[in-house]
Amino acid sequence: MIARVGSGAGGGDRRPRPGLRRSLATVALVGLLAACGHAQANGRSHITVDVTIHHSAFDPGSFEFDAGTTVTFVIHNTDPIAHEFIVGGPALQYHIEHTAHPKHDGSVPGQISIPPGTTRTTTYTFTQATRNDGDMEFACHIFGHYKYGMHGPITVTE
Repeated sequence: MIARVGSGAGGGDRRPRPGLRRSLATVALVGLLAACGHAQANGRSHITVDVTIHHSAFDPGSFEFDAGTTVTFVIHNTDPIAHEFIVGGPALQYHIEHTAHPKHDGSVPGQISIPPGTTRTTTYTFTQATRNDGDMEFACHIFGHYKYGMHGPITVTE
């Protein structure tokens, strides 16, 4: 690049100023990093979590996420029987446990049926923090499975 010195349409010195460019680049980089840090601080992310069902038990048996996190659960059912993976609060869990319901085809976020020996996915966004134990959980509601202990807590933090 050839630098031209002299007065032109705008007048003044037109020599390149590497210090100014470096300063502008630094400001832009700092702004970008601040934006990224802010997004992470608010828990706005998308993660994938593997869950295994074996001997009618979930592994892992509990979860903790930041509010604002979208989670894709990849559920591997290694059992020879069908299971469900239902994410929700007490009212939803009670409703599904105590009413007849069809198989969950994945059209509702956080609700999926998993046939024996298969893997299915469901995605759920945790929009607000839980305040008490039991505010959010995952469970299987195939007859008798919830009572057998096939459920676990989800803690959502600010």
